[in-house]
Amino acid sequence: MSKVASVGCVIALLSCATAGAAEEVPLVNGTHWTKSAPEVKKAYLVGLANAIQVDVAYQADNPKASVSDFSPKVAAGMKGHTLETALAAIDNWYAAHPDQLQRPVVETIWFEMVVPGLNKSK
Repeated sequence: MSKVASVGCVIALLSCATAGAAEEVPLVNGTHWTKSAPEVKKAYLVGLANAIQVDVAYQADNPKASVSDFSPKVAAGMKGHTLETALAAIDNWYAAHPDQLQRPVVETIWFEMVVPGLNKSK
C-alpha cells in the first residue's frame, strides 16, 4: 500500500468514526504504535501535523488567538523535527519504556519532543 493510500485509509476511518459509526476511534497509545507498520505510523504523524497546521493557519487570522495556544506551541516545539526524526523518537521512547505502552502517543510527542523543543528556544 502506498503512503498516499495509507493516509487515505486513515482519513476514511476517521471520517466514518465521526459520522456516527458505533465504534469510537481509540486514542492511539504505545500498544497501538508498537504494533503498527511504519506506513501507518507515518500516516498518524502526517494527520496530526496537518491538523496542527490547519489550526495554526486558522489562528493566524484570528485576533483572539495567541502564540501560547496549543497548536502554535506544538509547531514551535517541533521545529527541526522531520517525519523520520519524530517517528524514530517515538519508537525509541516506547522501546525504552515498555512498561508505559498505555501512554497516548500524543502525550509522548508533547512531553518528549514539544516541551524540550520549547525549552531550547528560550
